[in-house]
Amino acid sequence: MAELKNDRFLRALMREPVDVTPVWMMRQAGRYLPEYRATRAQAGDFMSLCKNKELACEVTIQPLERYDLDAAILFSDILTIPDAMGLGLYFEVGEGPKFKKIIRTEADVDALPVPDSASDLSYVMDAVKTIRSELNGRVPLIGFSGSPWTLATYMVEGGSSKDFRHIKQMMYATPEVLHQLLDKLAQSVTDYLNQQILSGAQAVQIFDTWGGVLSGPKYQEFSLNYMQKIANGLIREHEGRIVPVIMFTKNGGQWLEAMTASGADALGLDWTINIDDARARVGDKVALQGNMDPSVLYGSEACIRSEVADILARYGSGPGHVFNLGHGIHQFVDPDQPKIFVDAVHELSAQYHV
Repeated sequence: MAELKNDRFLRALMREPVDVTPVWMMRQAGRYLPEYRATRAQAGDFMSLCKNKELACEVTIQPLERYDLDAAILFSDILTIPDAMGLGLYFEVGEGPKFKKIIRTEADVDALPVPDSASDLSYVMDAVKTIRSELNGRVPLIGFSGSPWTLATYMVEGGSSKDFRHIKQMMYATPEVLHQLLDKLAQSVTDYLNQQILSGAQAVQIFDTWGGVLSGPKYQEFSLNYMQKIANGLIREHEGRIVPVIMFTKNGGQWLEAMTASGADALGLDWTINIDDARARVGDKVALQGNMDPSVLYGSEACIRSEVADILARYGSGPGHVFNLGHGIHQFVDPDQPKIFVDAVHELSAQYHV
């Protein structure tokens, strides 16, 4: 594998000194880019794009051609694991992901296989290898998965949900069934991320998009415990380098102390928590990633630079900060705006790394 030319993202995750704060954007390969929309149209549909290693590689690298980003993230979807379990993932236009088969009973859970990621999700590993080769050491490649709780919400609800009625009913009425499902998902995610690492991913992120809909004790029991299991089972060194693990729970700012003890190297923050408060609470135990509101990218250049300056000042001096949005970039953002954001992070952060 080619030597890494820009490793500041990996160094920041390990709280090592960097010259400037590294930056990438969640969902940076996405619908806001006209070139992405063109490639997706060429593929025919979203899953066909995910399953074509050349096109998945193309869209992964598209944002790096426009912006001076410090990391690339694998182009895929969090729902590849439930799909590999036989649930029949499909996408309705304007409605998001849906499954042909829904998990509601103990018998449903018993019937679920734990996929062998190397074979059942080989298209993801082929994409990782292709992207890593194409990057040729330019920046590190991030692999990712959904958290067991987040995957379970889609599998039990049958798609997106506003009230999480079915999974919360399972949680309170038959918690042992939900634990059985989450345990299978934790095994699946651990294998999935390890295969991504062996295929060339240099850091991994666990997206716990729906952990924030839980109460504190239930978050610990049904979400964080399973992410901790995954962290404990991951390959943490590969190609002579530590493979950092990032955990991101949307609306999870109230649980930072518990997350800090989970075995992750870095915690992702959404925009509902001030990064100075977060840093005071986690101390020097983990790095922090975040946390500008993606909607700031609708603002003027002065507005974007002001928000970047504020977050950098709040974090303050020293290592351990990866700049990111607090969630994925919105599809309606003008593609010229992220350049202002990325360049501002590099320009305005140098003073904090003297």
